[in-house]
Amino acid sequence: MDMPNDTRPLKIGTRGSALALAQAHETRDRLTAAHGLTPGAIEIVVIKTTGDRVLDRPLSEIGGKGLFTREIEDAMLSGEIDIAVHSCKDMPTVQPDGLVLDCFLPREDVRDAFVSAEFDSIAALPPGAVVGSSSLRRRAQLAHRRPDLQLVEFRGNVQTRLRKLDDGVAVATFLAMAGLNRLGMAHIVRSAISPEDMLPAVAQGAITVERRVDDALTAHLLAAIHDPETGIRIAAERAFLARLDGSCQTPIAGLAEIEGDGLRLRGEILRPDGSEVIAGERRGSVGDAAAMGDDLAQELLSRAGPGFFG
Repeated sequence: MDMPNDTRPLKIGTRGSALALAQAHETRDRLTAAHGLTPGAIEIVVIKTTGDRVLDRPLSEIGGKGLFTREIEDAMLSGEIDIAVHSCKDMPTVQPDGLVLDCFLPREDVRDAFVSAEFDSIAALPPGAVVGSSSLRRRAQLAHRRPDLQLVEFRGNVQTRLRKLDDGVAVATFLAMAGLNRLGMAHIVRSAISPEDMLPAVAQGAITVERRVDDALTAHLLAAIHDPETGIRIAAERAFLARLDGSCQTPIAGLAEIEGDGLRLRGEILRPDGSEVIAGERRGSVGDAAAMGDDLAQELLSRAGPGFFG
């Protein structure tokens, strides 16, 4: 098995945002450390996706989660790149034929971050305050908790969203603690929101590495940096999401946590306007992670009835 080297490097495909590049560099660093590779043995290739190019419309209007992955996956299938590094929460629940997600890096902080120049928390926001978010989940959760607030669409990378705050488009927004930690920007957080108050997105805080199914070398390389605990947690959450047919058009939250030798999974579905939340949880064996996710989703769907997401 010929290892990557400076003349035949392993090529990592990634989006070009600061956060995407930070995640790609973390993956490269873990691979070089695990296998004793030189820095030149791994090349980072930036690929611009539809989701990065179209910033003036909500994701739900232009096709959902696949907008951040499709072009990268096409490059992998054509052999231009060998692996792709993604924020796991951006990933559709079904991969294209020939590709697989079976490597997850150790998970970062799963919580949402409240960011504002003026206020310390959601509770401190005055009635009618304008809050920006591109996430239907966060907007539905906020509308449920604070129906008096005004919610506006807020797309773009971390830097773009912070600039919108500075420009007065909104007085507060939400970002993922994981992304801010990876960017060295945790200092901008006014408060981290407990999962008890705002359950995070499925797979929030997790980096996943995608590869071709038939590529034995990359399978070997990635196995050394895979974090089994994160993999178990993500298996439960993504099974939950898959049964719900979750997309960017559906407010869904879910979090699995390993407690001792068992697994606890919490999940919720929301009406887009925040008028109703249906939540539940499962506890079981780590070996039953995917089955727990599927079972919890079926329970919530049966409780919601037809038309819940309309």
